[in-house]
Amino acid sequence: MTRKRIVIADDESIIRMDLKEMLTSLGYLVVGEASNGRVAVQLARELRPDLVIMDIKMPDMDGIEAARILTEERIAPVLFLTAFGQRDLIEQAKEAGVVGYLVKPFRESDLTPAIEVAIERFKEFRELEEQVKDLKEALETRKLVDRAKGILMDRDGLTEAEAFRKIQKMSMNTRRPMREIAEAIILTYEAERMGRE
Repeated sequence: MTRKRIVIADDESIIRMDLKEMLTSLGYLVVGEASNGRVAVQLARELRPDLVIMDIKMPDMDGIEAARILTEERIAPVLFLTAFGQRDLIEQAKEAGVVGYLVKPFRESDLTPAIEVAIERFKEFRELEEQVKDLKEALETRKLVDRAKGILMDRDGLTEAEAFRKIQKMSMNTRRPMREIAEAIILTYEAERMGRE
């Protein structure tokens, strides 16, 4: 099993040192350390860790802004470690896309479950995003194939099944996806129509 790679960010060096020691003893690999959110974002972009553990209140760029950037850029999940348990901060953390929250002081035994759940949630989120993207592409392909079938039915007097088989056959013969064949049929049809006008 490969060790999970973690970037830690806290403006207090003693907390970073303690956290690194705990993480190392739990079998995690700390690949980067930062004292503010801006550096944490830079490190995460460069190192692509499995997780970023950071404090909320930090100079230069706070943890919430850094988490928002890391979430938007889909770089890594963020687990907050903070001494602040206020409701408004929790809401801001949720809006920033944070996948976990630990309140200081925490015990070493609190870390592993929080880390593993955060990494797994992020992985599930990424998989769902991929599924949505695949579904959108499939829907778009289907719309294009339906439009191309309609053109072949009108232009060549084919039935829907015949038009579909023609697109399918062209796809297999040219080793091109049906979407590309459909796009080519539509473009050709539109070019011919513009030429007639």
